[in-house]
Amino acid sequence: MKRHDNLWSQVTEFENILTAARQAQKGKRFRENVLEFNYNLEQELAQIKYELETQTYQPGDYHTFLIVEPKRRMISAAPYRDRVIHHALCNIITPVFERTFIHDSYANRVGFGTHRALRRFTKFARSSRYVLQCDIAKYFPSIDHEILKSLLRRKLKCKETLWLSDIIINNSNEQEAVFNHFPGDDLFTPLQRRHGLPIGNLTSQFFANIYLNGFDHFVKEDLHAKKYIRYVDDFALFADDWEFLVDARKAIENYLVKLRLKIHPVKSQLFATSKGANFLGFRVLPNRIRVRTENLRRARRRLRQMQKDYADGKIGEKEIIQSIQSWFAHLEHGDTWQLRQQILATLVLPENLKHRFC
Repeated sequence: MKRHDNLWSQVTEFENILTAARQAQKGKRFRENVLEFNYNLEQELAQIKYELETQTYQPGDYHTFLIVEPKRRMISAAPYRDRVIHHALCNIITPVFERTFIHDSYANRVGFGTHRALRRFTKFARSSRYVLQCDIAKYFPSIDHEILKSLLRRKLKCKETLWLSDIIINNSNEQEAVFNHFPGDDLFTPLQRRHGLPIGNLTSQFFANIYLNGFDHFVKEDLHAKKYIRYVDDFALFADDWEFLVDARKAIENYLVKLRLKIHPVKSQLFATSKGANFLGFRVLPNRIRVRTENLRRARRRLRQMQKDYADGKIGEKEIIQSIQSWFAHLEHGDTWQLRQQILATLVLPENLKHRFC
């Protein structure tokens, strides 16, 4: 396996750091911390370049907060200058790993994404009798630091680039507690091994793909699963042979032990595709694709709040048009024409705005 060296000069190149700053500010240009950074942009970028080249860079503290929808999770936001450095690193090492990823791994990859994944999932579901659909329990909190570092070293041998990767991994803040025991562990092993990556970091999303890349190849090449798809920690295998999928589940559970991961005992199920399968907010049935009731309920709540904010003058026409158009574009990937008409009929908005969504 080829290992890549001499990447550091590309990571620390001023143009790469400038590009990283432009990437990090997308959608956030007018936030106070971004405006402050951009006010002294050249000085800030030069300081980052100096700290990287002298290996004196130390990440700042995370700002953490909880979200409860679609499920309860702790989100960790790194300081803005750290996010610039995350982009600078990923700009250079992503191409090294990208060519090793399987075709049907869809999360956090340019040109892939949720809608392309949904189309592939639908194609597999409608051409197979059964599906084994699995969810890795507490995936981001469970990612083992030493295992992750060893996987990075299989493709990278540039010492400085690995130093930066290690600094980012080591600086991960405390995540949700995970106390999984595996063969060979003693009582204290889960407490002694560092694990967990902060959800919200670009690097965490990228490292999460690397962490399961070997697993993807195991499913495709060792289990010979012809129809397999993964989106972050959700994955599915499709087949017409029930026993093949029963055996695949056992093999998958055994393989994941090497990564100190476990599949969710309740959410991981084997069933007939004719019953319909939930994936990325939709329910894929043999003859139609519906929005999941839970997702629709949340979206209706957001719409009601948005209408109130518009009526109170807290947001303008531009914001409400962009939000509704974005959501409708997402809905169009299902069989939702009637649903969209119903939603339009219930919107308490001026008629000139409603016509924008017809």
